[in-house]
Amino acid sequence: MNRSTRVVLATALSVMTLAGCSSQSAGVYSRGESQVEQIVRMATVESVRTVQIAGTKSPIGALAGAAIGAIAGSSLGGGRGAAVTGILGGVAGGMGGAAAEEGITRQNGYEITVRLDNGELRSIIQAADEQFAVGERVRLLTGGGKTRVSH
Repeated sequence: MNRSTRVVLATALSVMTLAGCSSQSAGVYSRGESQVEQIVRMATVESVRTVQIAGTKSPIGALAGAAIGAIAGSSLGGGRGAAVTGILGGVAGGMGGAAAEEGITRQNGYEITVRLDNGELRSIIQAADEQFAVGERVRLLTGGGKTRVSH
């Protein structure tokens, strides 16, 4: 494997790894969410249901997979054959990369239904990184269009 192939593969792997860093966890805040006031409401957990949170579907996985597939495909055959297998490898790699990104970034979550102190019901979906029990008192933190459930 030549140096340029190794660089492309390392870059693609790094990009795909970074794509997996996005989170819907109640305990993970983006830099822009820090030092931003949130409205706090108290509530009681009515129900908790396990759900799947779909992974990201950005162009990153597809591009990384296409680059890897094109390089791998072009190493097969010679002349026009290498060009054709490079194109086919790029297409297949792009599809595989997109599927890999979605699968790697998919996560388990909870649909948490709570009753606010004023009697209203709310449902919030977030990563399953904190346990909640029916009847438990929780805080709803709302700001920037997002609501999180926390203890």
